[in-house]
Amino acid sequence: MSNGIFRPLLWPTVLTLVMLPILLGLGTWQVQRLHWKTDLIARMEARMAETPRPLPLRKDWASLDLDNLEYRPFTVTGHFLNDREMRYFTQDRDTSQPGFALITPLKLDSPGDEGAYVLVDRGFVPQALADPAKRPGSEPEGEVTLTGYLRRSEKRSAFSAADDPQRNIWMVRDIATMAEAAEVSPVAPFLIEADGKVPDGTWPKPGRTRIDLPNNHLDYALTWYGLAVVLLGIYIAFHVARGRVGRPKG
Repeated sequence: MSNGIFRPLLWPTVLTLVMLPILLGLGTWQVQRLHWKTDLIARMEARMAETPRPLPLRKDWASLDLDNLEYRPFTVTGHFLNDREMRYFTQDRDTSQPGFALITPLKLDSPGDEGAYVLVDRGFVPQALADPAKRPGSEPEGEVTLTGYLRRSEKRSAFSAADDPQRNIWMVRDIATMAEAAEVSPVAPFLIEADGKVPDGTWPKPGRTRIDLPNNHLDYALTWYGLAVVLLGIYIAFHVARGRVGRPKG
């Protein structure tokens, strides 16, 4: 070995043999995640493009596969309880302007659903228009029929800010908590995000449903593979600098 073209040193070689498979494994894992995420986004987009269907009946709520139904469009009919409107703190997805999504209980009128409710995210209003008195005509009266996308209840995390029920400001779209505050029961185990267009200056602004899952796995994969290449480069350069590559002189 001492007379060979490449004479590796023990510990740099051991460390490289340990680190290189880890870096390559992480890169491969990110490639797998990329394929999974791309397929997931494609399936979600396909769901949103479906023809709207009637809202599942109350008797079926307990057995629904919400993972399979999320982002699918549904049509629902009922009466809004405008006096129980709740404000979910968020921002406009086009302008990043802070404000609120208006979440209002809808009392269902469909046969078999009488006396039941579903929470409807009606859309965005700026902070300055949080008070309904500042946006006349924003609270529909009488029976309404709307189309929207089914969304699951959100779970509170360690990073979620606290709700402020006294000021009617909510930081997490937790259906059970919001339904209890609005004193509506029974309530669907999902909410509906209203879709559609409204004239400029009309509030709230529906159409908040977006597929905005981050998909940076290709960048991550290239980073890990790049680090593997850098590691090999450093390993080789280290041995070259110490005369461990090529035939010994003399």
